[in-house]
Amino acid sequence: MLIQNGLVFTQDEQFLPLTIRTDGEWITTVSESIPVPAEEKSESVIDASGCYVIPGLTDIHFHGCDGYDFCDNSLEAYEKIASFCLRHGVTSICPATMTLQMEILNDICKTAAVFHSLQAEKNNFQNCAELIGIHMEGPFISQAKKGAQNAAYICPPDDDSIERFLSLSKGLVKLISLAPELPNALSVIKKYKEKTAFSIAHTEADYATAKEAMAAGALHVTHLYNAMPPFHHRDSGVIGAAADTENCYVELICDGLHVSPPAVRAAFRLFPDRVILISDSMRAAGRPDGAYTLGGQEVNVHGNKAVLADGTIAGSVTPLHQCMLTAVSMGIPLEKAIAAATIHPCRSIGADSLYGSISPGKKAHMLLLNKETLQIEQIIKGEEVLK
Repeated sequence: MLIQNGLVFTQDEQFLPLTIRTDGEWITTVSESIPVPAEEKSESVIDASGCYVIPGLTDIHFHGCDGYDFCDNSLEAYEKIASFCLRHGVTSICPATMTLQMEILNDICKTAAVFHSLQAEKNNFQNCAELIGIHMEGPFISQAKKGAQNAAYICPPDDDSIERFLSLSKGLVKLISLAPELPNALSVIKKYKEKTAFSIAHTEADYATAKEAMAAGALHVTHLYNAMPPFHHRDSGVIGAAADTENCYVELICDGLHVSPPAVRAAFRLFPDRVILISDSMRAAGRPDGAYTLGGQEVNVHGNKAVLADGTIAGSVTPLHQCMLTAVSMGIPLEKAIAAATIHPCRSIGADSLYGSISPGKKAHMLLLNKETLQIEQIIKGEEVLK
């Protein structure tokens, strides 16, 4: 397949008039001009005139969509979630769990591993985003900063639990969120940082505690600003520690509700080339207003706001592509917003060798965006082309 006449988003965050050739699920060539031999004149050609060609989006923190939740723990739910994601421009996913009973979390790891294995066989779930990881958000969090998580199942991290997550998921657990002030947190970060990434989350940690966790290997922050102490001028907390740790990535929910426009702009200035846009969407994304559940708790949705009975914000209902556009509407340069929804999340979970940018040897996951509206014109995932 050839994709030509578009402006291609490159690894150095530029738009250049390049031609892309793919072979099956892989990108083989990206160059200024690709001559087509006479014997290959019949290969399919996509005319990307009037479009930006960008990598498929990667969402590494969301709970569900289209009426389903990752914690529903079924192949049907995972197929529905992954199908919705692909239709909305997210070509690879690392969905998040909630704070639930340990037995349920173990079962989710097993079911996700089955889905991943079946998808890898190429005959199953192909009209879906590719499952590339699991994000364990809970149960290793702070009671005081639990947000929409269920307090009944919060516990400190331990070696046995993490070993089970990694084993039952067959290595699919790529990110574990935790509060570093909990007992044993620093120990497990040091012990398992080569097997999975760790993220500081739902925490009361001060600057010193957060910095110690980052030095131990927790080089990620879950939904920056949310469920953590604010950036205070005497103790800047997790936010200040992340700013002082040059290789620490930070997630940002840019739905226009969780984080104000000035705070979004501040994050992109404070963390150049380290912001990861996430949707943090729950099962109501793509569905009408009404009552839903998240982590076993009832959530009421009206417009783009999802809240528990006590008014606590419970995730978002905004897909990642719209979060990216919202960031642009707040003054973030398009190139920075795209990188934050493509290569940055992939780098943070160690998936950037295959995903997140348009270059030879990587998966042929791409979007064609209308240059005027930034709406998705076509979605390319290997040999599949969706409109």
